[in-house]
Amino acid sequence: MLRTAGVGMSVSDELAGMLGDVGVVLFYLIVWGLVFAGTALFVGVFVPFVTGDSLLFASGLIAASASGIDIWILAIGTGIAAFLGDQVGFLIGRRYGRPYLDKRGGARTQTAIAKTEWFYNTFGWWSVVIARFVPWGRVFVPVIAGFGKMAYMRFITANLVGALAWGVGITVIGYFAASIPGVKAGSYVIAGIVITASIIAGIRAWRADKAERADETLRASVAGTNTSEG
Repeated sequence: MLRTAGVGMSVSDELAGMLGDVGVVLFYLIVWGLVFAGTALFVGVFVPFVTGDSLLFASGLIAASASGIDIWILAIGTGIAAFLGDQVGFLIGRRYGRPYLDKRGGARTQTAIAKTEWFYNTFGWWSVVIARFVPWGRVFVPVIAGFGKMAYMRFITANLVGALAWGVGITVIGYFAASIPGVKAGSYVIAGIVITASIIAGIRAWRADKAERADETLRASVAGTNTSEG
């Protein structure tokens, strides 16, 4: 437990150090940019710890202890970045269709896409909201909604609700968790657990997908050689 708390405090200290180096405005922009890139640029597939829940929670922790950061500017900006990221994903899906996702990653990624597509077909409007809290879901659902022909206004409403609940909500939770004396130590423990788990999951996903893509390339090469010999 003490070691976990130490991890959370170390991460918080590093973020605080970054804030001291780059200043408040750039700190805002970095957090918002990472949230936007997590869905709009597919960064969240392999590095959810950089673009997901842990980033939001940790930024809220820092806002509670660092001078100059306005929690509402940070949280609302995060919500807007999340909203815009999903809008880009939706438009990509509408423009390029299912083939766009067919080119993303190896077998592991394709399996995740298939599950996410089932999730979207099952829950429809709510899938856009719920997917915000699922690392793979928040990356793929907007694209799937785009080529799945969800009405644009329906997607906007679901995207707005999800961005508020996730982007604004988790950031504010991190802020108030650190602001309440009796909860502050526990918030560092939670942050440490979430960040550590996210890092491990991200590294494992990246390595597994890389290995699968290498195997697929090797099989394709062997098949091509056999065909030419025949």
